[in-house]
Amino acid sequence: MNWGQGRIFSGRNNSALTPFFRLAPLLLVAACAPLAPVTQGEFAFGVLGDTPYSPAEVRKLDALIGRINEDRLAFVVHVGDLGSSARDQGCSDAWLAARQRQFATIRHPFVLLPGDNEWSDCVNHKLDPQARLSQWRRLFCTPAPILALERQSGYCENVRWSAANYYFIGLNVPGRGANPASEAHMVSVFEWLDESLAKAESNRAQHIFVFLHADPHFERAAPNDGYSRLRAVLATHAAWFKGRLVLVHGDTHVYRDDEPLPGLRRLQMWGAPLVSWLRVSTQPESLRVDVGW
Repeated sequence: MNWGQGRIFSGRNNSALTPFFRLAPLLLVAACAPLAPVTQGEFAFGVLGDTPYSPAEVRKLDALIGRINEDRLAFVVHVGDLGSSARDQGCSDAWLAARQRQFATIRHPFVLLPGDNEWSDCVNHKLDPQARLSQWRRLFCTPAPILALERQSGYCENVRWSAANYYFIGLNVPGRGANPASEAHMVSVFEWLDESLAKAESNRAQHIFVFLHADPHFERAAPNDGYSRLRAVLATHAAWFKGRLVLVHGDTHVYRDDEPLPGLRRLQMWGAPLVSWLRVSTQPESLRVDVGW
């Protein structure tokens, strides 16, 4: 496995995004780095997103899946955008079906969330976003082996599960803010989030991970950008959980490991044209993140 060392790519002080041209020398070092050994008591899972966007990236993802399959992971999550918003990719039945077959080669339990490119952005091609979301649901709202997923009634893409005293919540929050997601859709998202966080607290979860596609734009927030309520809700819960809440998202295709709100750790993975994943490993007193290529 090719790895970016955790001390290079992770840590709460890594608050700034890393431009790709600055990353290139580090990738050469990472290509020679050995797989981090599995330590006693470790719990690990994988995350990827915003890939693949081209036939070349499809081939790279095939190779990456092969390397992910060699690791010891509890599960893998894709946070959405499994193609560009082109009419023959994210908005295409054929492209989605091909990705379903590709993801079926992952040997770990697999959870997929929708991105804007699979439904809300399809309005740009005069396609009905709700019809595209319904097609996504037909293909991907399927049981995940081993994981006891709970799905929200009427919104099967909103999920939650627990493992090893950690709690995991997946939400359908499309990127870019201005999208045709209905008010009822977003009401369901916040209801699921609130209910799930209450369950996590009642179960005394050590860490709570919230997965979604959208970048909430913490750094360039605007009152009417579509994410103001999400930021406010996350701020409230982050203050309550005091360092136990972790937001994991994609959307803007840059890597971040930072603390955009007090008490909220944020992980954002690279996206197209880079094909990579995050390996998140936990121990009782630590949370380590490595970038895998």
